[in-house]
Order: sequence, then C-alpha cells, then structure tokens
Amino acid sequence: MSWTSTMSSGYSSLEEDSEEYFTARTSLFKRPSFKPTNLKDVEKEKEPQAHLTLEEIRQRVEQYNTDSRDHFKMTLNSNGLYTGFIKVQLDLRRPISVKLGGAGGVKDQEAFYLPRGSVNTLHISSASTVRQVIEALLKKFTVADNPAKFTLFKRFSREDHVYTCKLSEKEHPLFLRLVAGPSTDTLSFVLKEQQTGEVMWDAFSIPELHNFLRFLDKEEQDQICSITRRYNSYREKLEEALRATGGRG
Repeated sequence: MSWTSTMSSGYSSLEEDSEEYFTARTSLFKRPSFKPTNLKDVEKEKEPQAHLTLEEIRQRVEQYNTDSRDHFKMTLNSNGLYTGFIKVQLDLRRPISVKLGGAGGVKDQEAFYLPRGSVNTLHISSASTVRQVIEALLKKFTVADNPAKFTLFKRFSREDHVYTCKLSEKEHPLFLRLVAGPSTDTLSFVLKEQQTGEVMWDAFSIPELHNFLRFLDKEEQDQICSITRRYNSYREKLEEALRATGGRG
C-alpha cells in the first residue's frame, strides 16, 4: 500500500504548533544543473558551526533574502535568533507506521510507503536542532515510528561532485541554510533511515513487524506472477513457432 496523497509534501512550522501552518502542497527540489558524477558519504568533512556576531548574522540574513527567488525569507529578531524555511526531501526505503483515527478515540496504525523524493517545507528557528526537525516532520505526518530510527543528511556540491553527510542531532539546519544561501543546488537536506548495518528488529513493534511480513508476502506474490506471465508468453511463442514449422512441412 503506497501513500500517494498530497500529504507527502507540505509546509509546517516549528515556531508555532498550530495546524493552520500545515497545508498540503506538492514541492520538489530543483535538480542540480550539473550531472553528479560521484555520490559518497563524507561524514568526516563536517564543518564546525562558526560563531557569528549579531552584525554578521544581520548581513548574512539580508544577503540571503536578496538572493532568495521565492517568498521563503529569513527574519532576524532583536535577540539574535532568526527564523526561516528549510526543505527536507524524504528518501525512505522502508514503510512507516502512521496513526489513524479509530473508533472511540482509539488510534490505529497503518503502514505506508512514502513516495521517495517528496519534500516537506519547515519553518524553524536558528535554535532548532536536527533532532527537533526530525520530530517535527514525523509529527506532521502523524508517524508513530521512533524518531531515533531516522537521520538527517545534508547534500552539497563540491567541484562538480555531489556529496552526502550525516548531521549530528545537535546541529542547527537553519544555520547551515543561512551560510550556504538559498540555492538547493548548493545545499539540501534529506531524511533517511538510520544506516546501522544490520536492521535492528528489536526497535520495531509487533504490528510493524507484521506489516513488514505482509509487504514481503505481497512482493513475493508479485514476483511469482511476473515470472509466470513471462514464461507463459515464451511458451506461447514457442508453440506458435512449432505449429508454423509443422504447417510448412
């Protein structure tokens, strides 16, 4: 079962937790103007977040808003904190568990495959951490899975190559967005599952494990049907060739 509704892309806010800040809207990243020739994890290349003075922040915010080609501007507050928008691309390979409204107020859960490549726009502050961004994304999608199962990556270009780097939970995405500028060709954010080698099945609930088995059974049956159709087609063509040869003989 795939989640193909427009809820796979949207806009939400970490500034105010009001539901009017979430509107269903499809939004995709602009593809890089160059062809990525290399894609690798460069986690060791993390750049420390430099300390900026209030005047430096003001100058960068002004430059950011000047360079921005849409209405997603940044706002600097008198206390030195600033707010703005980031876009997070969802690249999830496994199904997620979504809370559904049940009878009597009891919420059920259903597993969905989110369309890979869908994007959510978040309104956050410079104080918002990676962990808070992940939690906000899961909350807006009513995802019941543990936030610890997910991680946020930054994707950036360097010398015509595209790299991905895992962000720590305490980093501040809006600072990275401010330093990199508004172009998603220069920097973008991607939500993925934790890559820990083997899958830690103990982290999943019993209903989630049953859903995985159901998906595996469906994929197995689809593969069996596909192979059966292909060989039936081959058999029909061979039989037609044999009949045609026998008729001429």
